[in-house]
Formats: sequence, structure tokens, C-alpha cells
Amino acid sequence: MENTDKKESEFKSLNALAEVSAEKEAEERERQASETKAGLHPLKHKFVFWYTRRTPGVRTQTSYEDNIKKIVEFSTVEGFWVCYCHLARPAALPSPTDLHLFKEGIRPLWEDSANCNGGKWILRFKKAVSGRFWEDLVLALIGDQLDFGDNICGAVLSIRFNEDILSVWNRNASDHQAVMALRDAIKRQLKLPHGYLMEYKAHNASLRDNSSYRNTWLRG
Repeated sequence: MENTDKKESEFKSLNALAEVSAEKEAEERERQASETKAGLHPLKHKFVFWYTRRTPGVRTQTSYEDNIKKIVEFSTVEGFWVCYCHLARPAALPSPTDLHLFKEGIRPLWEDSANCNGGKWILRFKKAVSGRFWEDLVLALIGDQLDFGDNICGAVLSIRFNEDILSVWNRNASDHQAVMALRDAIKRQLKLPHGYLMEYKAHNASLRDNSSYRNTWLRG
């Protein structure tokens, strides 16, 4: 009897998720149709830019979540360029700073329901070249140019003292095919050197050691 109740509960949960997904897809189609009618060029997804600035060496009671500030949202090509042209470039951002670009409805937090079972690919760049790679990554993301695009949650630019770090977050760290396909797509879109080593880290591992970029899994 207990197993039957459990299966029935799981079935109801799956049905509820399917209904939410279908409703969201319908809303997206309606949005795209409306924007096209207005003479705009709709993106497949609506996106949000977020910003995090922390004072180095200062410990406060303010949580990381409270430090994340929403900058702007957009859903068309035109809307993207209007806001992107006014954003500070990586070279002008202080360290440590994080700039996040995520699909609407997904917060740039490990604990968010869309992120909690996922992880991120990590790319480290010298500060002189990070701006170009970040822009290429942003354009690939909003243009839905990366394989398994529906599995992607967003991307982060982390400005640090000695380097800048780009990361691409995905929904499911245990889906090996999607994880590796995303790695290959990132390498291809950013035209990375053949021997460039990328790192991967699941968000549950980040929660355990309270670190975004330590103890990563290296993969060529």
C-alpha cells in the first residue's frame, strides 16, 4: 500500500511538472509572437543580468543571496543590445565581482531548484582577454548556439585579482552526455585551443566545501 501511494504521489508530481512546463512554453510562444508582431527579434528565452560585489576581507551577516542585485532583463535582440551597451566591460569591474546572465526564473544560486542537481564548466582566462571570451559566450547563450541548450541555466563572469573566470551552469550534473556535449560546444563556440583544459564542478560539491572553484574535475 505504501509503495502504491508513493508511486501515485510521484505520478502526480510528474503531471504537475509537465503542466507547468506546457504552460511556460505557451507563454513563451505568446511572448515571441507578440514581439515579432511589434517588429522585434525575439530570443528563445528571456534572460536576466545580475551583479554581485563583495568587499574583500570584510565579513558581514549579509548572505550571498542578499548581495545579488538584479540589473536588467530582456527577451529580444534589440533589448539585449540596449542593455549590454550600457554594462561595464570586465576590465572596468572591480575585484572581486560577479556578473551573472541567467534565464528568467532561475536565480544564480547553487540552491535554486533549477541549479541544485546541476554543476558548471569553468574556464580561466588572463584578464587581458577575458572580455572577448565573455562577450562570445554571452552571444552564444542568448542565441541558443550551445548544444543541449535547454539544459543550460546561465553563465557567470567572476572578476578576481589574478585572473577572470567564466562558468556555464547546467541543470543535471549526472547527465554525462549533456555535460560533455556542453563542454565541446563551449570549446567550439569560443574557439579555444585544442589542449585547453576545462574544469567541472557539481553544485552539491560546492555546497559541501563552500567553494565555487576549488577541488574541480579537470577535463581536456
